[in-house]
Amino acid sequence: MTTGLHPGEAPQDPRPTGNHALPTQERGGNAAVHADNRTRSSVITARAAASFEPVGRSVATARSFVRDTLQGWGFADIVDDAVVLTSELVTNAVVHAGTSADVLCLRSDDGVRIEVADHYPEREIPLQGAAIDMGSPDREGGRGLQLCAALAGRWGVEYTPTHKQVWFQLELPERAVGTRAAGPALPAHLLPLADGRVRVAVVQIDRTGAINAWNEDAEELFGYAAEQVTGKPLTDLAAWPHTPGTSTGIVEALQLSRWEGSYGIRCADGRVTPVYASHLRVRDTSGEPSTVCLLVRDHERAVLQTPLRLAAADSGTTAEGQTTDPFEIFIGSPAPDDLDGLLQRTVERARDMLDADSAFLLLATDDETELEVRASTGLPSARQRFARVPVEAGPGRYGSARMPAVHEDLTVVPGAVPLLGGTGMRSVVTVPLKVEGRLTGSLGVAAEAPGRYSNEEALRLQFAADRIALAVESARLGELERLRRGSLSFLVEASDLLAGTLDRDQTLALMAQMTVPTLATWCAVYTIADQSSEPYLSYVLHEDEERIDGLKALLSKIAPPDPVPTPGARVWSAPAAAAHEAALRTSMRSLGLGETASASTGIGTTLATASAVGGETVVLPLVARNRVIGMLTLGKPSDEHFRQEILELAEDLSRRAALALDNARLYSERTAISQSLQRSLLPPELPHIENVEVEVIYRAAGEGNEVGGDFYDLFPIRDGAYGFAIGDVCGTGPEAAAVTGLARHALRLLAREGYGGPAVLERLNSAILDEGARSRFLTLLYGELWPQEDGSAILKVVCAGHPLPLRLRQDGTVEPAAEPQPLLGVMEDLELYEQTVTLDPGDVLLCVTDGVTERREGTRMLGDDGLADVLTTCTGLTAGAVAARIMRAVERFASDAPSDDMAILAMRVPGLQTD
Repeated sequence: MTTGLHPGEAPQDPRPTGNHALPTQERGGNAAVHADNRTRSSVITARAAASFEPVGRSVATARSFVRDTLQGWGFADIVDDAVVLTSELVTNAVVHAGTSADVLCLRSDDGVRIEVADHYPEREIPLQGAAIDMGSPDREGGRGLQLCAALAGRWGVEYTPTHKQVWFQLELPERAVGTRAAGPALPAHLLPLADGRVRVAVVQIDRTGAINAWNEDAEELFGYAAEQVTGKPLTDLAAWPHTPGTSTGIVEALQLSRWEGSYGIRCADGRVTPVYASHLRVRDTSGEPSTVCLLVRDHERAVLQTPLRLAAADSGTTAEGQTTDPFEIFIGSPAPDDLDGLLQRTVERARDMLDADSAFLLLATDDETELEVRASTGLPSARQRFARVPVEAGPGRYGSARMPAVHEDLTVVPGAVPLLGGTGMRSVVTVPLKVEGRLTGSLGVAAEAPGRYSNEEALRLQFAADRIALAVESARLGELERLRRGSLSFLVEASDLLAGTLDRDQTLALMAQMTVPTLATWCAVYTIADQSSEPYLSYVLHEDEERIDGLKALLSKIAPPDPVPTPGARVWSAPAAAAHEAALRTSMRSLGLGETASASTGIGTTLATASAVGGETVVLPLVARNRVIGMLTLGKPSDEHFRQEILELAEDLSRRAALALDNARLYSERTAISQSLQRSLLPPELPHIENVEVEVIYRAAGEGNEVGGDFYDLFPIRDGAYGFAIGDVCGTGPEAAAVTGLARHALRLLAREGYGGPAVLERLNSAILDEGARSRFLTLLYGELWPQEDGSAILKVVCAGHPLPLRLRQDGTVEPAAEPQPLLGVMEDLELYEQTVTLDPGDVLLCVTDGVTERREGTRMLGDDGLADVLTTCTGLTAGAVAARIMRAVERFASDAPSDDMAILAMRVPGLQTD
């Protein structure tokens, strides 16, 4: 929100006038009419007005509006009092009265007057002469008037049948005004006030926005030593005034060739010191740019502030005879650097030039088929901003866009200016903005009374529009270029984030988080599993986390949007309609006019949800591989509209998000299939063997693998006999797992056919060689186990190229339990033999794959000797404890993740249990 500056202008009362106004109260008991006349007799040098919707966040927005306005006028001394009073009065309007609030700031020679009005239609009109009961300060409401009485120099209340208005005036502190131009010598008492020593902070900012120079005066003013702030961005210290309607921030200001104005610096003690600053962009001898910032305390601004340009007459000539730019005459000097500020100042100046109640400015879209509302004053801007109307075709067309037009009474020609529908405006004059014969926009002013404007006013407004058209078009093109650069950066970052995950749920969350709040206020993602499935509400996000549950409940009750594959955004009105209907039902229930409300719902939640989705809602299809896999839904609150550039950016994002979501779906499906197949290669539950403890630990290398090249098995062969195996196929991953399945199933089949260990392995060797190019060599330890009645166990083992099994005796000695023989899958003719081993009670047989013995840390390797050393510490442990201790030792041996599959098979004969 920007302000209009009108030097020397006679005061104009923006409030309704007539016989309805009653005398108001002034502090001290004097009639407010007298105080009002005194204020209005002063010359109003600037005004700023804004309307705020009846929602809770409007209170904070109103505080920011007043703070930014007064800081922009240089009245930092009274900002705090003004913000407190405004906050209380706007709270009374939007929270307690439940209506919109109009805030008007007026600057005059002797102070600032702020007026806050609501539109409560049933406000009781107080009787004159009745004593005013200020109430208790401990009450929830009513503090606004008490604060006005305590803080304001003058204040008052005015009532009409349609609105209540509270105004207050804050006097400026006595302070001499510094000269702004060269002039004659002045007496000492007329010179501007300053401290005993004026300190000028000199801060230099490098190309990246970081501080690289900080002088002693800066240390004294703000409490930071140079080493504390050097290298930090100035944005960490600057309390920059964010004014609604403008977009220039400190980052942009530091890039300008010259900038001058007020902001705040956060000091080391936590306070914000108002400063007046002068920025100058320079470059050193090597061409490196930087910005030199001179800062003084705000009340010493005369030290740095440059003289104002003199206001020019209509002829465009100053008192000294120098000509001025007609554009600056119309807009005011200096012109804003950003497009939003330029447009806002234009509509305010156009409104004042024709003494109108409102003004608006529309800009043409790129294809010039629609006009988009970009600035307005005196209208509900939250509802109108970025609304679009066709230029000359279809219903609701803006037919007067290409030539000046005067509408004496809109009630006679309804729909002539769609923007003003329902606003109470009746007479309108509109003129086009053209550059080289091309339509670039439209400027209009309106009044509540009919017949206010004639062709003469239209010509005056057209003359003003011609002055500003080129500047507006240049600023618009500059904004488009910045938006395109920002859009490209946004899409690049979005693509990187979406490409960084193959998890479906994380992809959905990223889609929503990238759109909220950058592109929309809320977002919902619908997904479609297949062509026969209905859209499913998969993810909901709102910029206010407290609104997510209510929004999700609302969307769950309405039918999802149709999965139309047509590209582009289409408007979806169902959420707003459902929200308004739910809010109406809840309000009726609260008044006892409908069915009883459930305990889980409340009027506050329903109204908040209705406000959250009350604006424009659009749906973009998520199309991947020629199939609609979902919809991306974006929404705005409180009748807001999307800009065309935002919709185009959202469409680009939806294409990238759809492909990422489909990739995540395919990856999840393939991973599930792969893991299901791999799990089928694992043996079922290990059988229970009487008087023998068995424990297996298996780790497959590779992300997402459950089975690799290592495998194990333990199975019954016949009554009293069990087969066991542990092997390692060359390589890892699914290819090695295929040979694993062949080996495990062949072992079971051959062993149960009655073949001995050597015969089983020889036939398995032939089967592996029959695979041809797909064959892989295999190391395998195979054995047969017979538990004995005396508590011991007899084993017959064949070790075909595999790490030797180790036997741990009760006395702690460790020895190999077999001899090495040739591995499988290399030679056709093998001559293998089996060896018999007897495990006495308390003995342990440990079998591992080479992923355990070849565990490395740099040049060190665990090896067979290291494994034997660990095993010697396992005397007296159960089989499970032995396997766990071996695995811990392997994991601790190296810090890196294992690069090879690992399998551990431990068998222990505990001996017979006696009663």
